[in-house]
Amino acid sequence: MFKIIEHTADIGIEAYGKTLEEAFENAAKGMFSIMTGGGKIESKVMKEIEVPFDMDEEQLLVDWLSELLYIHDVEHLVFGEFDVKIGKEKLTGRAYGEEYDVKKHGYGMEIKAVTYHMLEVKKDKKGYVVRCLFDI
Repeated sequence: MFKIIEHTADIGIEAYGKTLEEAFENAAKGMFSIMTGGGKIESKVMKEIEVPFDMDEEQLLVDWLSELLYIHDVEHLVFGEFDVKIGKEKLTGRAYGEEYDVKKHGYGMEIKAVTYHMLEVKKDKKGYVVRCLFDI
């Protein structure tokens, strides 16, 4: 689904999916895995998310992950499951999770921001690969 990428002062993910939507879902799973140290996250809360899409898939990835990071920072929620639909004008997504509890979820790395460094969205024979680094 995803793998962690180590980089000088950052950390990132490379996520895979048969569709672009699945790759975005897996990128979000990877981001929260970094933040929680891989702790189990139950689907107790659902948040609906809309992100405008202007046909730039790389910008859409940054906006999607940044919105999830914002919700985490403001509402102290972590997410483990996602449902993403990408239309012509926007991404609509649902994120399922719960309130962050260090005893339950563990402590990973604090992500400050989603960056544009090494950002990539590409399609190959197997589907999609997305790559993104985070400022920690």
